[in-house]
Amino acid sequence: MYSAPYWPTQNYYKIALGFLYLSMLKKERYRVFVDYFSTHQPNAETELHYSNPFELLIAVILSAQCTDKRINQVTPKLFERYPNPEALAASTSDEVFSYIRNVSYPNNKAKHLVGMASMLVNEFKGEVPSNVTDLQKMPGVGRKTANVIASVIFQAPTMAVDTHVFRVANRMGLTSKATTPLAVEKQLVKYLPTEKIHVAHHWLILHGRYTCLARTPKCEQCQLNWMCKYYAQQQTATALLKAEKAAERKKVASKKKKISKTARILQKMSR
Repeated sequence: MYSAPYWPTQNYYKIALGFLYLSMLKKERYRVFVDYFSTHQPNAETELHYSNPFELLIAVILSAQCTDKRINQVTPKLFERYPNPEALAASTSDEVFSYIRNVSYPNNKAKHLVGMASMLVNEFKGEVPSNVTDLQKMPGVGRKTANVIASVIFQAPTMAVDTHVFRVANRMGLTSKATTPLAVEKQLVKYLPTEKIHVAHHWLILHGRYTCLARTPKCEQCQLNWMCKYYAQQQTATALLKAEKAAERKKVASKKKKISKTARILQKMSR
């Protein structure tokens, strides 16, 4: 049973503890992860605004390489103009572009939205499908988007891997040697309890968005730093560097002391 420890101030203890955490079993690491977020964020959900599956599908397609905040600024008027697949399918990409010009890659996304709506109307009777394979048939819907819709709308045990999920999963040691989004997805789905997969997606995203930032992670504020591989590695590296600098200072001081002693002897001999 692991519990959050107190980091000793001695560098060598930090090194030892770092190696201890690095050797923490993956099963135990997942248990701690699930227990923590089940307690502190039991109802984590997407930050995209929507009121039905069709609106979420639009929002997720638009959110590719764009922030949720920007998408939430754009979608209200878009949803008002296109309240259902039929309305969007009857539009043109040029008209849709005028509503989404401020998101990334608006030209392509406008075409994808119209194409997606047309397929919803013609092949799925205007209903967003629950099957990941069917979802991926639509323009603008890749594996990540399909997994988001399946998990958020239908509570399916699918894991959408974006940059936040990829980063946090690797840093926390939930995955190992996972160099692609698909590899990360497979490991997370394999080790997470099936009933937690759909919400774990949001745990990882929100943790990456607000705590485990890409360039400046807030490790000291993170309540899970004690079981995080990334943090353990940073602590170990820092402790080793401090130990090396301390040893070098000691060596220099000892050398200066010897020189000083020799100088005093020579001074006495010269009198």
